[in-house]
Amino acid sequence: MGTTLATREAQAEEVIGRLHEEYPDSAISLNYASRLELLVAVVLSAQCTDERVNEVTADLFEKYQSARDYAEADEEQLAEDIYGITFHNNKAGYLTAAGQIMVEEYDGAVPDTMSGLTDLPGVGRKTANVVLQHGHDVVEGIVVDTHVQRITRRLGLTDEERPEAIEEDLMPIVPESEWQQFTHLLIDHGRAVCDARNPDCGDCVLADICPSQKGDGDVDLASGEPWS
Repeated sequence: MGTTLATREAQAEEVIGRLHEEYPDSAISLNYASRLELLVAVVLSAQCTDERVNEVTADLFEKYQSARDYAEADEEQLAEDIYGITFHNNKAGYLTAAGQIMVEEYDGAVPDTMSGLTDLPGVGRKTANVVLQHGHDVVEGIVVDTHVQRITRRLGLTDEERPEAIEEDLMPIVPESEWQQFTHLLIDHGRAVCDARNPDCGDCVLADICPSQKGDGDVDLASGEPWS
């Protein structure tokens, strides 16, 4: 990391303040009504849009209402029920296996610890952080999805590429009170302005503090690839 911790702290503070003004209603976009529904939705959202997940889970959550429902599901039928979700066959396997673990080890409840959640098939640290934050009101990290991964690199808040390493870089410079909201702000900004391939730098509230504006250089700092 070429910049000092203090410099990155100041950059993060400015980014958060501006994005709060730009997206005052920033919040999770997945639809759910229980911890189990949240867990399932986040597992399905890996490499899939939240919009598509919400479309599929509208019917899915009426059919599968408990961990036991997933544990006892026919995997091929479950895969059919989530058809249209990226890697639906793999995710059906994750959900049935996770359901079995929750029934056998947690009396059908969703685990409330990082270790318990990441022991479930299909659940990594990112998914576990989302479930802890929004399902258990436990904030012990920053969710690093593709938007956070891309934008924090573009803003010079990290040089890391792996989500786990990016999270380690962000936690000391983002106030703990903002850990949960930070992700939602960057997701909203990524969807609205800071697109992966063609960011609208001319209409970006962070343009004057961003070291990787399109047009200022030939290479996107987030990917190391030429701007498209």
